Amino acid sequence: MTPGAAGRARGSIRARHTDRRMPVAPAPHARCNQEESDAGVNNPDDRRYTEEHEWARAEGGRVTVGITHYAQDALGDVVYVDLPATGTRVEQGQPFGEVESTKSVSDLYAPVTGVIAERNEALEQHPELVNSDPYGEGWMVVIEVEDTAVVDGLMTAEQYGALTATA
Repeated sequence: MTPGAAGRARGSIRARHTDRRMPVAPAPHARCNQEESDAGVNNPDDRRYTEEHEWARAEGGRVTVGITHYAQDALGDVVYVDLPATGTRVEQGQPFGEVESTKSVSDLYAPVTGVIAERNEALEQHPELVNSDPYGEGWMVVIEVEDTAVVDGLMTAEQYGALTATA
């Protein structure tokens, strides 16, 4: 990691997972709070997950993307989210934005290839939604894709739970 904004560490959520400094915290269902996460509630089954801790939910020809409870918990208090403009093309596995927290600045990775159809404008004024509701109001972008079947190639909730349990 290299220094980022205001001297905070800069890296990807992937890097923190690889070096095992992310705390183990099970991700809860759509609306989460600390009591639920401590109780070990599972990741939502209606989404797929990446090793970089993004989630993806296919709806028609679009895929809604956000970060997991596990990721937001590891990041700490989110203070800024940088998302691409609508119409921007993103490539699967490549950075498409950043999340800045009180601990670090981390890249966001596209779980699919496509074009940004929507971005969560509410995060400009309320980035804390990423922490308080990562599977709901804290969503980040909607990507228009040619084939949503690519989402099926991502991890299931059960597979992602196993990944984070070993971190």
